[in-house]
Amino acid sequence: MAFQVSPGVEIREFDLTAIVPAVSTTPAGYVGMFGWGPADQRVLINTEKQLETIFRKPINSAYYATSWLLASNFLAYGGNMQLVRSVKTVDLTTDNTHGNDLNSVSNRLFPALATDETVVSSSTMQIKNREDYEGQSLGELTFWTESFMGKYPGTLLNGCGVVIFGSGYNNAVSPTILDTNGDVISGDDPNLPTWVREAFKVFGGAPTTTDQATALGFSDDEVHVAVVDLTGNISGVKGSVIEYYEGLSVAGDAKKPDGTPNYWASVVNNKSQYVWVGDITAQVTLETEGLDWGTMFEGTAPASFKTMNTGGTPANVAAFSLVGGEIAGASTYDETDADVSAQILAQYEASFSDADESDISILIGYNTTFTSDTNSLIEIAEQRKDCIAFVSACYSLDNVGGTRTTLLNGITAFADSLNSTSYGALDSGYKYQYDRFNNVYRYVPLCADSAGCAVRTDNQKDPWWSPAGYDRGRILNVVKLVFNPNKAERDELYKKNVNPIITSQGFGVILFGDKTLQKKPSAFDRINVRRLFSVLEKSIATAAKFQLFEFNDAFTRSQFKQLVEPFLRDIQGRRGLTSYSVVCDESNNPPSVVDSNRFVADIFIAPNRSINFIQLNFVATPTGVAFAEYGG
Repeated sequence: MAFQVSPGVEIREFDLTAIVPAVSTTPAGYVGMFGWGPADQRVLINTEKQLETIFRKPINSAYYATSWLLASNFLAYGGNMQLVRSVKTVDLTTDNTHGNDLNSVSNRLFPALATDETVVSSSTMQIKNREDYEGQSLGELTFWTESFMGKYPGTLLNGCGVVIFGSGYNNAVSPTILDTNGDVISGDDPNLPTWVREAFKVFGGAPTTTDQATALGFSDDEVHVAVVDLTGNISGVKGSVIEYYEGLSVAGDAKKPDGTPNYWASVVNNKSQYVWVGDITAQVTLETEGLDWGTMFEGTAPASFKTMNTGGTPANVAAFSLVGGEIAGASTYDETDADVSAQILAQYEASFSDADESDISILIGYNTTFTSDTNSLIEIAEQRKDCIAFVSACYSLDNVGGTRTTLLNGITAFADSLNSTSYGALDSGYKYQYDRFNNVYRYVPLCADSAGCAVRTDNQKDPWWSPAGYDRGRILNVVKLVFNPNKAERDELYKKNVNPIITSQGFGVILFGDKTLQKKPSAFDRINVRRLFSVLEKSIATAAKFQLFEFNDAFTRSQFKQLVEPFLRDIQGRRGLTSYSVVCDESNNPPSVVDSNRFVADIFIAPNRSINFIQLNFVATPTGVAFAEYGG
């Protein structure tokens, strides 16, 4: 601050209340294959109900159902996840054939297609999410063909209907087209589906003119829109209206009284869970001058917005059906297991490699038998240095039903192929689980459950407690284990840094190990120590950012110590460490360090250790003996 020149009172305020911030320890990153929902973007999921609402129920296919169950299993332990749906990316210029993940597209049912219009039987459209929708050119779509698309790739919308009711529609007259004056020009048209008239009943009445248009001297701008579940696949009831929007306007600049958009396409795009509106290159407006009627809505007079004009005949209803949506491999995946694994791994790398873009503390593995892909997944955590990857020994399920030796060898071989690192933790394989949505039993990797035990530990204790054992290591949703190792087999697994999951009589299924994949014996070969340091490093690094561009002098160094030491003292009080020391003075910040614009703090941590081995000594003594003589 500049020096004062004349007398006066100067007030300055100093904030010495800075603390090391708490960091979230439960968010997990996960990538899977789902039959519906936004793709290629992180979506925060907190509950199984939310998982089902956004990504729908699992498809009856091993790839898709296993992905869904892994996500559901993790959420059962009380965690939350940043979930990314992986889809088979399509280059529409070269690869628009069957077997891809494609969006449903619309055919017009009514009015009937003209002779020069094409009936759509399959889709060449892939829109993954809203950013994808807004960023790509959908082509010169007319209002009558491909006017609507399923919001995401998948078959969910196939067979569903969309209907738009224009001003003047009269549901009282069996399938009827009315002209501008409301006179019948075509009665009992067999092409108008019955479900259209049924869908109209959800509205309070026929669309007419919005208040805004009336105030500006226009008329007949109002439309109603409904999305109808004709198959019953979404709602469970055939012909039910699953979405409806009343009192919208065909004018591109229409507003509701609260100032929000009332243009029909904007409202549908913003609110619908199921459909996008096709590309609209021209819109009518409510401006008093320079009206642009465009190609989609035409008027018979400057003050009229009579809707859905086709071939010079004013129509007041249009109905569409959606077809052509596809899921890659919904029944039989035409790719190899290696292709599927690579597809999911690529999405992990795209979504979670950058720690600045995604805040997670856990990476959940997926169902892959390829150790190279598992290593690559663990390397993402190692690169981030703020999370741990929980993976399963996904040996070939062809070994199920074989000898115990075959199963044990499959697990140990998988473990031997993994890199030595403290940023990964490996469990012993699969559980047998009931898929209630498809009424079948499936083999599901246990990695989501191991990660879930870490979340349970965070909720009950702290991240630096071990997630294993009879208290915090209970595994949920298990019919049986594919491999339930005995004591000798557990010894073999533990030497390979595999955390056995066992069935214990009277206690259920238990995570019975807390090792990381680090083969070198040290404190970091335990999950609780790795997670302790992840919390410390992330929290203190966040606080240290506020030292950037300050002076490296005794005041700044002392301030940093006063910031960190209370935080470590609190961790020590919560049994995370036994002792600590923070050195930040001239000894590690000599002039050479200061002159190079660096700041050094050495933080020494003695972590607490989990008990892995218990020895109980029972000593029999003669009657009347003094126990002190035997050390008692």
